Amino acid sequence: MPDPRFAVNCSILLTQLPLRARLDTVRAAGFEAAEFWWPFPTATPADADVEAFVDAVRASGLALAGLNLFAGDLPAGERGVVSWPGREDELLASVRVAAYVGAELGCRRFNALYGNRLPGHDPAEQDAVADHNLAAAAAELAGATVLLEPVSGIDAYPLRTAADAVAVVDRVGAANVGLLLDVYHLAVNGDDVAAAIDRFRDRIAHVQLADAPGRGAPGTGTLPLRAWIDDLLAGGYDGWMALEHVSADADPFAWRTEGSWR
Repeated sequence: MPDPRFAVNCSILLTQLPLRARLDTVRAAGFEAAEFWWPFPTATPADADVEAFVDAVRASGLALAGLNLFAGDLPAGERGVVSWPGREDELLASVRVAAYVGAELGCRRFNALYGNRLPGHDPAEQDAVADHNLAAAAAELAGATVLLEPVSGIDAYPLRTAADAVAVVDRVGAANVGLLLDVYHLAVNGDDVAAAIDRFRDRIAHVQLADAPGRGAPGTGTLPLRAWIDDLLAGGYDGWMALEHVSADADPFAWRTEGSWR
């Protein structure tokens, strides 16, 4: 069985470091890829800011394994604008930026957070907006994959299980829209992760990892991460598995050699 290909989410780990130092630390730790949430403060960053991001990743020697599209104000609780009426222009502007970044760095995975349910809005209306936006994003990002992710911790976010996300994928019907399997979010939401892997194996386009409770590094919680990873690899998954966990440790990657993770 092949070894897992770990990437590091540099929007959640090592954030005390400037961008270039963060990337260099990941490279020095022996990783070959990084991923990011939307790395700009707005959906329409200045060209110079986009080029600075591209240059930093390129200079690090790391592959860019994944990139989120613009997702609104995350600290304020927003989780994407894909399904939000009136914010279509922001989303599609970020799609165009992502397409450029992807072309420059060879990134082929773009996460489109669905967006919370809005008070006073018909959920069916929001879903129709999402369908339109996802189809447009998939067309703009032809040759790459648009990802849909179940998320925990926000009651208003409607995609809670792998089946929820796959239902949207099926509804949109674009061949390059797939499931982002974040095992932490699924487990916290009560989804059966092993069953989801088995049922949707051919729909999984990207994987993210953290332990629970606590969203810590592998081995800090109770999730059977090793078993799930082995199942994915045995079933033919050969993509990146991104470490999207929190850590205040001086070496957030020490778990790899401690042998304590399940």
